[in-house]
Amino acid sequence: MTERLEIDAPNAVATAAETAVEQCLAVREGETCVVVTDDRRRPIGDALYEAALAATDDAVLVRYPPGPQHGAEPPEPVADALAAADAFLAPTTKSLSHTRARSEATDVGARGATLPGITEAVFTTGLDADYDAIAAECADVLAAVDEADEVRVTSPRGTDVTFEVGDRAWREDTGIVHEPGDFSNLPAGEVFISPASADGTYVVDGTIRPHSLLEAGHTVTFEVADGSVTSVDDDAIRGELEAAAEEVGRDAYNLAEVGIGTNVGVTDLVGSVLLDEKAGGTVHVAVGDDAGIGGDVDAPIHMDGVIREPTVYADGTELDLPRVA
Repeated sequence: MTERLEIDAPNAVATAAETAVEQCLAVREGETCVVVTDDRRRPIGDALYEAALAATDDAVLVRYPPGPQHGAEPPEPVADALAAADAFLAPTTKSLSHTRARSEATDVGARGATLPGITEAVFTTGLDADYDAIAAECADVLAAVDEADEVRVTSPRGTDVTFEVGDRAWREDTGIVHEPGDFSNLPAGEVFISPASADGTYVVDGTIRPHSLLEAGHTVTFEVADGSVTSVDDDAIRGELEAAAEEVGRDAYNLAEVGIGTNVGVTDLVGSVLLDEKAGGTVHVAVGDDAGIGGDVDAPIHMDGVIREPTVYADGTELDLPRVA
């Protein structure tokens, strides 16, 4: 299914690029800024490069063929460019968020944002936002879950899954990336964790790759035990997990993430995981790689699924989730 957004003005991409460079990353004169893109996302990469050049003379555009799948490592020169920069932006077809290249770059002090699977429509809609307000919503959710040992998620479609926090830390994706080592997705707006373990059932009724936005009545059910997905009732998704398992075995089925959307500017799901997982009042759960978000599993897949109308409990107390007014 194609996304249901339209670009309203010819300058919208340039304006969104300025927001990313100036508000989200606060790139300054004298800093090095690298824009990493691929052949399918070149218009967005070019716009970000032009915005970066307006902020600093030391801006570079690096382009390479799209990766084979989300979470696949980029070519070595791309990884080197990320690690050498003060700031980076990565609008790519396949996600670099959960790669060693990205995590090693931020570990050495680069700050940046990835924009996995970004389209011009999602770029212009998702960057037309008040990121200070998003940061405030993130702070409220983080305060509610930060000390919990256990988080439970239920939904009207049958989700009932419990996540054990263990010694893992909750993180926030605010879109404000101003300090060395800071990292965010753009568009932004979530509080998330790689849980130590999980058990139960979660039912995706929003957006999930490779289906995009699920039709009304279409759901994908995952069964989880001891922190691993044990079954999924969708042939296409099962096939992607099996392909990843050929490389890394059971790690492909790792329950990698649970996240709570905090961007109340996203009023409708549109079929882009990048945007839809940020929608206020949704929860997303991911399978596969979690090495870049506080876990210990390195896998060539990170598959997010968005759950509508969830109820979230932290140590038995129901959370007041951010929701569109």
